[in-house]
Amino acid sequence: MKKTIVVLFSGLLALGACAQKSNPPKEVTSAFSTKFGTVKDLKWDQEDANEWEAEFKMNGTEMSASFDQSGTWLETETEIKKRDLPENVLNAVNNQFEGWKIEEVEKIEMPDFSGYELAIEQGENEKEILVSDKGQITVKKEESEDMEDED
Repeated sequence: MKKTIVVLFSGLLALGACAQKSNPPKEVTSAFSTKFGTVKDLKWDQEDANEWEAEFKMNGTEMSASFDQSGTWLETETEIKKRDLPENVLNAVNNQFEGWKIEEVEKIEMPDFSGYELAIEQGENEKEILVSDKGQITVKKEESEDMEDED
């Protein structure tokens, strides 16, 4: 019984700590308003000690934007459909990753990059790739069933 109470109390403390992290600093909210204007149904999450992410809809499209603690814009991601990928981007992915299936697509903008982030998979292998507007591909993250078993 004591163990159950301790576990429940610890869980409540953890939830309370997470709930306190839902309001970004004024610099962050001000920078967001300057870049995106007034947005309804905005949800903030603290990604790490120095990054805040806002999830929202703009003109019916799901988006997210990240800022550092001082309000510097880091990136914006916009959900798009695979069919909306430019032909040169789709061709570059299909040429370099023949037989891979595109699972998720986002338009991504950062201060030093504009293009697309794709989640692709082949069997048990998964990758996140960045594809520039010109079709240049960079592998961002790579996972396979074998890698997951090692954890």
